Amino acid sequence: MDLRALEEDNERLVRDLGASRLSDIEDLPDFPGFRNGLLRTHRDLDSFLRALRSGRRCAIVSGLNASGDLHLGHRAVLDTCRFFQEAYGVHVFVPISDDESYLSGKVSDQEQARKNALSLATQLLAYGFDPTRTSVLIDQVYTEIYNLAVRFSRRLTLSEVRAVYGYTAQENPGLYFYPAVQSAHILLPMVTFGFEQVLVPIGPDEDSHARVARDLAARFDYTKPAVLHAGFVPGLDGTKMSKSKGNAIGLWDDLPTLRRKVRLAFSGGGASLEEHRRVGGDPEQDVACRYLRAHFLSPDEGADLARRYRQGILSSGEVKERLLAELVKERDRLIDRRRQVSEHEVAATILRNPSSDLG
Repeated sequence: MDLRALEEDNERLVRDLGASRLSDIEDLPDFPGFRNGLLRTHRDLDSFLRALRSGRRCAIVSGLNASGDLHLGHRAVLDTCRFFQEAYGVHVFVPISDDESYLSGKVSDQEQARKNALSLATQLLAYGFDPTRTSVLIDQVYTEIYNLAVRFSRRLTLSEVRAVYGYTAQENPGLYFYPAVQSAHILLPMVTFGFEQVLVPIGPDEDSHARVARDLAARFDYTKPAVLHAGFVPGLDGTKMSKSKGNAIGLWDDLPTLRRKVRLAFSGGGASLEEHRRVGGDPEQDVACRYLRAHFLSPDEGADLARRYRQGILSSGEVKERLLAELVKERDRLIDRRRQVSEHEVAATILRNPSSDLG
């Protein structure tokens, strides 16, 4: 299995859809995600950085699906959002698409989607987001988002939605309208809260939402939101990480579950320990190596790990044990922080409808 194939999605964005490589920007902030390959491509990130450094009001928007808990595949985007919040004081808006989760069949009913969304809000604060600079947008709660979506839908055609998303006549009509809702999520900080520029860190498979929002921004005379694409994180089996595939490591998984998942992670080692010691392994193919280098080690530590694995000094089992230790340490930290998150803090982050006066 070739894990390098996961990089093709970012390359396609550059080759076919007008995105740019991060290597084109010379003055990137000092953030590990820019150095270790977790973040790969962008749209107008240089413009966002200039606006940020010049003191203009900038915000970040990056959403979550209400179908389950946070997992390791979310970390690249979460860490990016938290970095800009901590380093520059940027306000982070987190739309949680509880309605899309229901429309697409990811949850059985809207009440489950709402419960999942509230749980995710708690998890975000436990992860380390500043409750005074974080706004969580749950569509069932902040229903004002639909008024903005209706406004944007006037300038969006059915042909555009079909071309971007590939929907057919068999899809439910809610999915056809949802691109307008996604655009409302992305443009809300500028339209409603007066921010001048927005950055949207996302996975490469979510670029369609950003392209629609950028087109609508131009049609309504707003600044096009900048976009930052993370690379795909491989799942335990070497394919794209997805909760629905069962190949994701949850940030809240218990110890037996973590141990079982790490043991099953796709290995880049030799067919036997003896062979591995003799000829070495491929750290680019080894999922545990990639997780450690991406999320838990410095660039120098990651390079040393890869070198020793390639030479057969480190075995696949030893790498997995180190990964397990890091995952357990991270999980214990998150659990401790979650105990400290109050219901008041969570409630304060949830966007509410403004009071209306019918006159």
